[in-house]
Amino acid sequence: MPSEGINFAKNEKLLTIPELKRVAEILVEQGIDKIRITGGEPFVRKDLMVLLDHLSRLDGLTDISVTTNASLIGPHIDRLKQLGIRNVNVSLDAIDRETFERITRRDQYDTVHENLIRLITEGFNVRINFIVLDGQNEQDILPILEVMKHYPVAVRFLEEMPFNGGSRSFQKIKWDYKTILQYITQHYPDYKKLQSPPTSTSINYQITGHKSTFGLIPSFSRTFCGTCNRLRVTATGDVVTCLYGKPKTNLRDIIRGEDSEENVKKAIISAIGTRAKTGFDAQREHTSVFQSSMTSIGG
Repeated sequence: MPSEGINFAKNEKLLTIPELKRVAEILVEQGIDKIRITGGEPFVRKDLMVLLDHLSRLDGLTDISVTTNASLIGPHIDRLKQLGIRNVNVSLDAIDRETFERITRRDQYDTVHENLIRLITEGFNVRINFIVLDGQNEQDILPILEVMKHYPVAVRFLEEMPFNGGSRSFQKIKWDYKTILQYITQHYPDYKKLQSPPTSTSINYQITGHKSTFGLIPSFSRTFCGTCNRLRVTATGDVVTCLYGKPKTNLRDIIRGEDSEENVKKAIISAIGTRAKTGFDAQREHTSVFQSSMTSIGG
């Protein structure tokens, strides 16, 4: 969450749970086989489990995952297991209490870490997303690897982006993925590179003797654009084909109108057909500093 906060959308501008169900059904009918629910913090929606319950019963949907800051997930862990939803990304930019509270501006360290350990020990496929913010949390890179070496988790370090809570004016970054790797391997020289899926955004490694793995996501360097196959639908219905670009269309009025199913299909196909080739091309769609926040466009 940016320090200055954000302007929350009014309820009537948000896609309702029934509308999100229908959008998901249409996307799955069109061949989408993986859906990730993200945010902001998705468990802020009191009826989120109604959506997840519906998704778990969709034929053709083979992978459902959730990205969360782990502050509100605790009461839902048992139900997630019952639904077979085992892939959880935890956004955690610090392992030290003081660093955590400074970055999040919240006193939820104990809750987050208790929920994280519970997810790990109860058999969830946990990936920790750690955004390296220069001058804020780089001192936690090695400690989080040291703590997590005892668990079968993936710790993934993301480059800072101009809308994820840090500076919004930079043209380059100090902690790019090469620098992060160099920093880690100077301290852990015995490591190996792992095979990653073709559409993966992360470059993955494992340190000898560690149960955990670590990955690097070049979210600012954008080296994975050629294989990116992601499509985002925001809470207000915007269709985003690249985090760096502008929305290509909006589904809210379409899904509320006549012939909604056919028109949603057309809108999605059009959005995909006009997507930028790279994140750098998408960035040129903006004429000024990014105004979006990751809390509204999704991770």
